[in-house]
Amino acid sequence: MFSIQQFITGRTWKRHLFFAVAILSVFSLGICLFYAGGFNFNDPRQVVQNCLFFIAYLYSGRWLCAYYYLKGRLLTFVIISLLLSLALLVIDFLFIKFFLGYPNAGFLELMYGVTPFFAVGLITGMLLKLIRVSMEKELKEVQARVEQRESEFGLLQAQLSPHFLFNVLNNLYGISITNQERVPKLLLQLSQLLRYSVYGARKALVPLKEEVDYISNFVAFQQIGMSDRLVLEMNLANINDTRIKIAPLVLIVFVENAFKHARSAGSQKIYICLSLRSSNDFICLEISNSYQQGPGETGLDEENTGVGLANTIKRLDLLYGKDYTLKQYARDNQYFVELKLKAKYA
Repeated sequence: MFSIQQFITGRTWKRHLFFAVAILSVFSLGICLFYAGGFNFNDPRQVVQNCLFFIAYLYSGRWLCAYYYLKGRLLTFVIISLLLSLALLVIDFLFIKFFLGYPNAGFLELMYGVTPFFAVGLITGMLLKLIRVSMEKELKEVQARVEQRESEFGLLQAQLSPHFLFNVLNNLYGISITNQERVPKLLLQLSQLLRYSVYGARKALVPLKEEVDYISNFVAFQQIGMSDRLVLEMNLANINDTRIKIAPLVLIVFVENAFKHARSAGSQKIYICLSLRSSNDFICLEISNSYQQGPGETGLDEENTGVGLANTIKRLDLLYGKDYTLKQYARDNQYFVELKLKAKYA
């Protein structure tokens, strides 16, 4: 049994069949009421044909709206609408003349008689498509907001794990003994990191600059813990345009995974390359890290990636839809992540 959301957003023949039967049922009821009122139709076959062609015009309106009007191709929309309407009228005329057996039927007479009726079908189809698209958009927005609220706790838990905080505090304690002048700056970075984790996760979108600053602070504390083992190449673009927005904490999960799995690679040195830039309305994140690939493996299995990555991909699907691409693969004892998502502006 389909839910309302599945009925609206689904693309099944059952939904279209139900819709066509509903239209025919309405017409049938109207015809019965006409008969009950004493009105007699000259040829019931022509009534049935007009009903079927009304449905054809209705679906034509939906198709024209989807492939031309909604894509902003207005001139093509007008031209194709006129040509398609004329083509359906010609087909209707040929049916009447040869199939129903009216050799003396006139095309102009038919056009004047049924054009208003079929025009209603064409316009109704367009309106139904617009309503459906609007409802789909609203459903996705509501679903994204619900998912955002449900994932807030998971995001906070992932970023504010006790293990991470204990390591940071232990490192700060050690630095406060050996290198006291570094402590104020590190405390400020920790404060910024925690503030963004708590308050940034509650927002639907944040400036890309804030996400970049968060990644920089996170990497700074990772460098302290890894000391000389870490070989880091980092290129984070200096993005000062606060109009460029991004969903919060979607990039950090990939950065965090890079450090996590590079540490467990078993090599003496930990190699991580991190690049983030904004280009042509797209935000591009590229990460490569040392990785110990087992026999027959092509990438990280679901057990190793953890809940954070699965939730992040789900959030990307909800918030960006087709406006993002994600590639993850392992090669030559390295793991690669390439994320490209369309920037949002506000």
